[in-house]
Parts: sequence; C-alpha cells; structure tokens
Amino acid sequence: MHGNVTRGGKLPILLVTLAVVVAADLASKRWALDALGDGRPMELLGGFVPLTLAFNRGAAFSISVGDASRWVFLALSIAALAALLPLYRATRADDRARLFSIALVLAGALGNLIDRVRWDRGVVDFIGPIDLGFTKWPIFNVADMAITVGAVLLGISLLRDRGVPPATEAPRDGAADEPVG
Repeated sequence: MHGNVTRGGKLPILLVTLAVVVAADLASKRWALDALGDGRPMELLGGFVPLTLAFNRGAAFSISVGDASRWVFLALSIAALAALLPLYRATRADDRARLFSIALVLAGALGNLIDRVRWDRGVVDFIGPIDLGFTKWPIFNVADMAITVGAVLLGISLLRDRGVPPATEAPRDGAADEPVG
C-alpha cells in the first residue's frame, strides 16, 4: 500500500503546483494589464513594492537577442520544459522537495511561455523595479518568482543529494596514523 501512496503522490504535486502558479500568474498579469495599462505605476506596502507595467521580449533581466527574441526564447522555454520532464520522472515519489521545486520551475516557464505564444509584445512584467539602495531590481512577475524559488530549491535539493565529499570522510584502517614515505 505504501508504494501506491508514494507513486500516486508525484502527479498531484505537479498538477496542483502547475494549476495554482499558472492561474495566479495569468490572473495577476490580467490585473496588471487592466490596472497599470494607462502607464501610471502603483505602489504597495507604502512604496516598498512598486508596480509598473512592462513587456519583456527577452529573458531574465531583459536579456535580448534582437528582433528574434520572441522566437529564440519561445524555443528555449520549450527546451527547458522538455529538459525538466525527465528530471521530474526520475525523481523519487518521496522526494517532495525536489518534485515541488521542479513543478515550480515548470509552472513559471509555462506561464511566461503562454505570453510569448499569445502575442509579440513580450512577457507581461509588473512587480518593480525595486530599489535595493545600490541598484534597482528589474521588473518581474509571478512566473518569474516561481522559476527563481523553484531553481533555488532544486539547486539545494541537488546539492543535498551529492552526499559527503570523499575529502571530508574519516580515514579508514588507521591510514592517517601511518607515516608517509
């Protein structure tokens, strides 16, 4: 019975995460288009979080490859989704942290992919720019947050599974006590 419970646990994590993140991303982008479409920014939390509508034709931090950006980043998004699916399939059903992190990245990539497919304006961004005191953090969206959080959690999960490096293992059979040479 335990095997059936864990096997069935992978797909719900993926589907629920995809549904929640993509729905939140699309709804928040729709709100941003309506509320910020006139070009006037808004502020949340006493100005701590500015809201400014922007269209990003490039990738993170507005990385661009010119006029072909839409198609290049659309193809890269699809490639990223395709690359993550085997990792998801290979992940153990009881590794909920890794499953969730992969689902977050997939959901965020899908949210931004939808924008790239539906129009040539680019991905709808609206949170920011946030003044960090020494620089301004670029404008982003819910999908970007999911990708970032998912990627960090996935990195931690992958590092965690690397185990203890051999250099830090205790010597065996008294080898450390033997003189060299």
